[in-house]
Amino acid sequence: MRHTTSRVRLTIAAVLLLHFSIAFAEAQTHSAVPVDLQIPIAPTPVKADGKIHLVYELHITNFDKPSRDLTLMSVEVLGDGQQAAPLFRLGGEELTKQISRPGAGQKLSDKRRIGGGMRAVLFMWVTVDSVAAVPRALRHRLAFAIEKVNGERTVEGAFVEVRRDAPLVIGPPVRGEGWMAANGPSNRAENEHRRAINTVDGRARIAQRFAIDWIKFGPNGQLWSGGGAKNANWFGYGAEILAVADAVVAAVNDGAPENKPDTEARAAPITLETIGGNYVILDLGNDRYAAYMHMQPGKIRVKVGDKVHRGEVLGLVGNSGNSDGPHLHFQICDANSPLGSEGLPFVFESFEKLGQGAINDNGANWKPIGNAEERRMETPLENVVVRFR
Repeated sequence: MRHTTSRVRLTIAAVLLLHFSIAFAEAQTHSAVPVDLQIPIAPTPVKADGKIHLVYELHITNFDKPSRDLTLMSVEVLGDGQQAAPLFRLGGEELTKQISRPGAGQKLSDKRRIGGGMRAVLFMWVTVDSVAAVPRALRHRLAFAIEKVNGERTVEGAFVEVRRDAPLVIGPPVRGEGWMAANGPSNRAENEHRRAINTVDGRARIAQRFAIDWIKFGPNGQLWSGGGAKNANWFGYGAEILAVADAVVAAVNDGAPENKPDTEARAAPITLETIGGNYVILDLGNDRYAAYMHMQPGKIRVKVGDKVHRGEVLGLVGNSGNSDGPHLHFQICDANSPLGSEGLPFVFESFEKLGQGAINDNGANWKPIGNAEERRMETPLENVVVRFR
């Protein structure tokens, strides 16, 4: 009799569990949004062009069954208070521009459409007027259209505290005027640094999140004199590269051959080890590193373990590694690795903004803004042309 009662109880429990599972599955099917929202790196406020910018990525993973897609319709960024108005909103074409679909191929008819088991990476860039306007934390409200479900469904999540530590303050990596911050901080879909997600040692990272390719315009308003087919004709070629702070040399790579400018061909095959060409990485302390890439071979003046001072010459601008013209790739990151690290924001103690440049199929050009504008404790945005003292 006891055994019969136990079997009855187990049967009732199994039926209840089955009903609960069915109800839960139906709730997921008809109301809940089966997504996982993650922000891998919390944003640090950084000043540029007189405003404060929060730069980060939102990872969206569809945990529904493979046969049903979710289509992201809009994203709203909310502050830590209860105010109704969002700080920032993405929708329509602009939303599509800010989505990357790793692993899904490049010929998607709609990048907003996320299949079951698939992921989308949304590149976020929130701008506020002042430090006082930066919220303590951010939360996100996402609207989805779910296949075979009428109407849109919303989910709130991805709560992240804004980092309170200030960006690293550094000195100039080069001297003089006419230097353009090519591929500098920007959320344009075409920005090669911002979108460069690399998997190194089992982890996806964006080491170049705030990286800048420093290229130099000459007095003729061009990048070279006498034609751009020779490295020596470029105004930036051979410019001295400077330590941006007191530091210890953490890594050096030398001996990589230089490329011929303005061609996709490379003097050596590009791998994880060769992509930076000849480079120097400085340990600035507190898990912050300054990486300088594409330097001239045989001209590096430091070795691993050397102590250097701000303004000390490290080497010369070249055209090695994954580079199609003489320039200095510069970034601040959190590890002693060109790509196996996360890119961190930084600001220059001072520089002068001279104008705005552009890179197109016909080369590069820039327009002066009139009187130079002194900038302090800022980072230059994409293609700004500056003077370093």
